[in-house]
Amino acid sequence: MTHVLTALAWPYANGPRHIGHVAGFGVPADVFARYMRMRGHDVLMVSGTDEHGTPILVQADAEGLAPAEAAAKYNRVIVEDLEALGLSYDLFTRTTTGNHYKTVQELFKTLYDNGYILEKKTPGAISPSTGRTLPDRYIEGTCPHCGFDSARGDQCDNCGRQLDPTDLIDPKSRINGEAPKFVEEDHFFLDLPAFADALNSWLDTRTGWRTNVVRFTKNLLDDLQPRPISRDLDWGVPIPLEGWIDRPDKRLYVWFDAVIGYLSATIEWARRSGDAEAWRQWWSNPEAVSYYFMGKDNIVFHSEIWPAMLLGNNGQGTAGGAPGSLGELNLPTEVVSSEFLTMEGKQFSSSRRVVIYVRDFLERYSADALRYYICAAGPENQDSDFTWAEFLRRNNDELVAGWGNLVNRSIAMAAKNFGHIPEAGELEEVDRELLETTRRAFDEVGALIGSNKVRAGIGEAMKTVAAANKYLADTAPWKLKDDPKRQGTVLHTVLQAVSDLKTILSPFLPHSSQRVHELLGGEGVFAPMPRIEEVDDLDDGGATDGPYPVLTGDYSQAPAWESVPVRAGTPLEKPTPVFAKLDPSIVDEEIERLDAP
Repeated sequence: MTHVLTALAWPYANGPRHIGHVAGFGVPADVFARYMRMRGHDVLMVSGTDEHGTPILVQADAEGLAPAEAAAKYNRVIVEDLEALGLSYDLFTRTTTGNHYKTVQELFKTLYDNGYILEKKTPGAISPSTGRTLPDRYIEGTCPHCGFDSARGDQCDNCGRQLDPTDLIDPKSRINGEAPKFVEEDHFFLDLPAFADALNSWLDTRTGWRTNVVRFTKNLLDDLQPRPISRDLDWGVPIPLEGWIDRPDKRLYVWFDAVIGYLSATIEWARRSGDAEAWRQWWSNPEAVSYYFMGKDNIVFHSEIWPAMLLGNNGQGTAGGAPGSLGELNLPTEVVSSEFLTMEGKQFSSSRRVVIYVRDFLERYSADALRYYICAAGPENQDSDFTWAEFLRRNNDELVAGWGNLVNRSIAMAAKNFGHIPEAGELEEVDRELLETTRRAFDEVGALIGSNKVRAGIGEAMKTVAAANKYLADTAPWKLKDDPKRQGTVLHTVLQAVSDLKTILSPFLPHSSQRVHELLGGEGVFAPMPRIEEVDDLDDGGATDGPYPVLTGDYSQAPAWESVPVRAGTPLEKPTPVFAKLDPSIVDEEIERLDAP
């Protein structure tokens, strides 16, 4: 058994999340976590809502709310949506908790004591109309290196170079289009150049990473610059140094505190579990592994900056040093970055109404229909486009006509002709071939999920579904009424294949796998689901106000990743469809809804 940390990017709590977000960080990570649990590993899946920084302030102003109120509002919306999607978090929490503040400040102090945090004057970008600091990511202009006209103030997505807002040609605020005002301020910086050699050596040890992650990160190492980690804000984690901690106008930069959330969420989970030191099994155990899931716009924070912070905590940069009270911490085993999902050929944009939120989607369609589309056609290694026509096709032709049809036909025939799972007589070669195909699929699909090749994994699973459907068509058990022994053998064989497939598909499609388990006469939990709990903050000093929702769950009942023989004699009833066939009219209806003013 291995301790496996599954760390998902923290969604901003400045509004509901759309399907592009969960295609990048949510569903692929859940498939991986569910599979690893089924293989017997001790998985801890953590994340939460990212609730500091200017995005929250901007949304709060737009709604006439205090920042804490806006963050709490959208924290709850996001928690409910992720629960409905079936994302099996051990803990989905918040960055406004007292526990998070304490963890962030502790890591800051260790980095500071080890000599990896610099204090210096720097020009800060201010909005002339509001007087507020503009985060680097909220400033756009032309890249001085490659001429890309939509470079951000922290990096250019075209050439990958790290930037400062003052480097941009003709910088403008992304919020209101005005030119920012630059004012000299005292701030703290993470000394990234001190980790260039250590990061390069560490990256050379990484194998099996997606090429976009390694290439992008290696390019960044050629031009590392100290990175600001404080800002002129009144909303965020206070800076834990004398003369700074009580200042109302200085806070730690949101990106700095958000990546520490992986550690603070694990610590919070351990404290809530009753063993406050249990988190060290995932962070200090050299045998533990950790996988970080995000969209490609977050690669730099997970493949460069967070590893640098961990190296600094461990005293492994050029300044040396020693681990603080948290001890030596593990660096990521793998950074799993997805590309972007577009929608009907356009980039997702809430302001331009090119969007469909998770909640709206799940009000009209099933969670597994969305999960299937993301797994089968998501932006795993390249940008992909969500279209309603393709969603309709995959739902009707693959889920309904493929997997759903296999389940319904096989169980219905067995229920009608026998009332239970029939006994298997002597197997013929065609029977043995199907059973060998489904058993072999455990190894093939499992290897693909384990290497985070979700599209190939579900593709292999659906090939096995097709093989089982072909077996059903070739053996034609409905024509064997005069040979009940052979008919029973065929139906027993195909029901065994269905049982195997419900297990193989459960990481991808947990809701329907639970349903198939029940249709086959199974009882109890087959595909464990998350639940929402209302909790109180464990510590003072955060920004939460009263109880708040977290996602958690008991996943100890996850089935083993193996073929389990079906039991002859198990009662069966006439099944109802596992998936709903969609009317083609939904394509025009959804596009009209998208184009509505």
